[in-house]
Amino acid sequence: MAGRRAGGAGHAAAGQAGRGAPSARGAEQGAVRQAVLDHRPCDVGLSGQLWTRRLIGDLIAKLYRVRLTEPGVSKYLKRWGLPFQRPDKRAVEQDPEAVRRWHEGTWPAIRAKAKKDGGEVLFADRVGIRSDQVTGRTWGEKGRTPVVRRSGNRFSVNAMSAISTKGRMHSMVFAESFTAEVMCRFLDRLAGHFDHKVHLVVDGHSAHRSKKVRDWLTVHSDDVELHFLPPYSSELNPDEFVNADLKHSLPKQHRARDQGELAAETRSFFRRRRQPHIIRGYFGGPHVRYVLDENPISF
Repeated sequence: MAGRRAGGAGHAAAGQAGRGAPSARGAEQGAVRQAVLDHRPCDVGLSGQLWTRRLIGDLIAKLYRVRLTEPGVSKYLKRWGLPFQRPDKRAVEQDPEAVRRWHEGTWPAIRAKAKKDGGEVLFADRVGIRSDQVTGRTWGEKGRTPVVRRSGNRFSVNAMSAISTKGRMHSMVFAESFTAEVMCRFLDRLAGHFDHKVHLVVDGHSAHRSKKVRDWLTVHSDDVELHFLPPYSSELNPDEFVNADLKHSLPKQHRARDQGELAAETRSFFRRRRQPHIIRGYFGGPHVRYVLDENPISF
């Protein structure tokens, strides 16, 4: 790339022009590719958080004084094996070192402990559903936005669910806010379904860490043990896929006119999903496959 101009047709981007040493051109391309993979545009003095062809062209111009057309940038991106993708979202507060420790130490230890005591690991999470939630698209006349009729009254319900790689799902739908009392009720129900110990993986919600829940766990130490995911790391929890499925599916179908009907339709969703092959599918996401992997991930 060094010292070259791509021209209007973007020939340099296609590797058809320039007299620089091939090894140098390869090194320059590798540097740009790695910058795109490792940084956001705003990290390197450009604007925005997502890479576009224009911004990658700006990066190349900034580094090597070469101006490429957007089609020319596309040819490089194809050559580098970088397809256009929807990005995953991560909390800025997430600690990568804590995630590494989870993969390499904490999770393998939880799995080994459950295996040793003949227990079972489940991942749990809470989700809220509102009556005014509408997702998806529908067909309509061009220039006229379709209208979705719903109740003018706003109401909501909450649900707690837990899933295991053995294809088991347990859920509880409730109208009140999620508190330590609600968590203890869920733990009571969960313990009643098993004749062996449950190792339950949850996030760091204050209800999970409350004194009331700690006291419950002390009394029921042979029934349930709680384990905590790294902070701000919801992508490590397979039960998040259950939440996403619920939020995506339910608003397309429900016509709930009050909180009771919304709760009934939420319970119906969990009944329909309580099939082993569906539940195991929630463990297939790229960031949760580690649960199925006997070998810890190295970073």
